[in-house]
Amino acid sequence: MAGGDSGGSRKSGGGAGQRGSCLCGGVVYRIRGPLRDVIECHCTACRKTTGHYLAATQAWTDDFELEAADGLRWYASGPHSRRGFCDRCGATLFFEFTGSGKISIAAGTLDGKTGLKTAFSIYADDKGDYYDLPDRLLFPAESDNRAPLPPREG
Repeated sequence: MAGGDSGGSRKSGGGAGQRGSCLCGGVVYRIRGPLRDVIECHCTACRKTTGHYLAATQAWTDDFELEAADGLRWYASGPHSRRGFCDRCGATLFFEFTGSGKISIAAGTLDGKTGLKTAFSIYADDKGDYYDLPDRLLFPAESDNRAPLPPREG
């Protein structure tokens, strides 16, 4: 997923962190740190892997922990990026620029209430012609690809 400048951030509640999973439970994860607000990516690659567009939050990889990974598979979607999905139920789960120290997480895979908000859309110029984007910040394909994560507490 590509990125731009985040419009805000939320921290997942409590010491236990935010949990999430795929539809079948073959991949379960936990984030024990801050989550970036959701960014909608309309690039062609995200549209092809999700069937629409990717709405993703992001965490530091140091704060990310896999609790179950039996179904997790990675697809090298570019020379420096990969996409994680469940090979059982087909759920799109993760996007990562290798070596970035961050992992993007499909927001719909988070369990329960998150307190996150949608900050903006990126790659708006690449969106499908069958839908409109709401009146919020839109960034073209040339937008910056490094949306910041909120600072860690402590």
